[in-house]
Amino acid sequence: MAEHIIELKGVTKYFGENLIIDNMSFYVNKGEFITFLGPSGCGKTTTLRMIAGFELPTSGQILLNGKDISSLPPNKRPVNTVFQRYALFPHLNVYENIAFGLKCKRVINTYRNDKGEEYTKKERLTKKEIAAKVKKALEIVDLEGFEKRSISTLSGGQQQRVAIARAIVNEPEILLLDEPLGALDLKMRKEMQIELKKMHKRLGITFIYVTHDQEEALTMSDTVVVMSDGVVQQIGTPTDVYNEPANTFVADFIGESNIMNGTVVGQHKVRFCGKDFACVDDFPVNEPVDVVVRPEDIRMCAPEDGMLTGEVISVVFKGIHYEITVQVGKYEFVINSTECRKVGEKIGMKIAPDEIHLMKPKFTTNVYDGIITKHNTVRFGDGEWECDVTSLYPGSHIDEEEYLITKEGEKIDLTDTEVRVEVGLNDITISDEEDAGGVMGHIISIIYKGDHYRLIVRTEENEEDFVFSTEDLWNENDYVSVIIPRDKIKLTLKPKGKEDEA
Repeated sequence: MAEHIIELKGVTKYFGENLIIDNMSFYVNKGEFITFLGPSGCGKTTTLRMIAGFELPTSGQILLNGKDISSLPPNKRPVNTVFQRYALFPHLNVYENIAFGLKCKRVINTYRNDKGEEYTKKERLTKKEIAAKVKKALEIVDLEGFEKRSISTLSGGQQQRVAIARAIVNEPEILLLDEPLGALDLKMRKEMQIELKKMHKRLGITFIYVTHDQEEALTMSDTVVVMSDGVVQQIGTPTDVYNEPANTFVADFIGESNIMNGTVVGQHKVRFCGKDFACVDDFPVNEPVDVVVRPEDIRMCAPEDGMLTGEVISVVFKGIHYEITVQVGKYEFVINSTECRKVGEKIGMKIAPDEIHLMKPKFTTNVYDGIITKHNTVRFGDGEWECDVTSLYPGSHIDEEEYLITKEGEKIDLTDTEVRVEVGLNDITISDEEDAGGVMGHIISIIYKGDHYRLIVRTEENEEDFVFSTEDLWNENDYVSVIIPRDKIKLTLKPKGKEDEA
């Protein structure tokens, strides 16, 4: 049974009022190479910094070998960190940079006096001991003979190796690496990925690595922790995370995917793109699902032999395969194949049952807590919207003074009435014109689903999300107005004195 060296239990982190890490729990096995993978701003570096002790959790526990170290300062933790900016001392040579921490280090040595009694002394390392440790670290990073070289004469890859040597020379139990290859060119990155994996095997210590590069995570890791918005989306081996994504975010973020809306029509049978397909996942009949098919899992064939038929609309050579886009009715599929096809060619497509992955949709509707204003509009999602408040009381109407009159004749002032607001995924549009809608926000996510895009717009004030479908192509981070028609806002009264269930 693997030994947990690090464990996070219900860790939450706020910066001011901003929630960065939301109730995170996972463990790291001793000697493991684990990678935190996710887009910028997902919380992966903050998580690493909390393990290092540079940040403290707002709540929850961080355990090291079973002991709570949540409040322990960085210098008391058996970890060393390698950053993207290597922070080497330019006035010191390679040897001096690596030896710097050792010269400051104190070790407890045990001695025996003339009477045979043992006693201990806290002492600096000797020059000979330092030299031996630096020599070993240089061998591990393959920089023997570089001891007297100036930092300014080294390439980016060599400087990165010096930074790693400086970290491992202290013999930490855990090495933390915060996007250490980010400053390198593509060829050097790939070489260093292989080198880091070799170093991990030679050292036998725990590596915790942060990156936004999917290929890097899949290449080097024993375990991948996929993160988004401060929440762990999936934990697994690179093979599991790639072949069995937990949701459409993971499927879209790691590698390429064809993602479609589907419906389960029978046991191990799903319908998408107007056709029924055998699959291996088991969901209740009539349940809506997200269907994921990897581009390399679609086999091309003659049109008459295909489960689907379409026309090739794009062919791009990617070096080891062709990326072929096929129009199937109103849907688009991407195929990765070593075989080439011509634009305009009709082809058939076959998909094996075990290559069709079904998952429960993360988003089926938008739900908010709302407040009715004195103008009979509704405030929710950081905005204010026109709505039909008479839908709260069937048969009611609004009088000349803007009071609601029930069908029984009761007069009600709806000001500050708490309501539940629901808006469908197909009931939201956006515009790049300011004030065209009820609120403005930035597009933070775009996922293509065969014949439409699923977008998420996030407001700035309280980071409220609007999830919706559109056929229009937008760019991530566009600043847009959110438009919701009056008749698409569904209102329900919230029970007085009770809070909604989570």
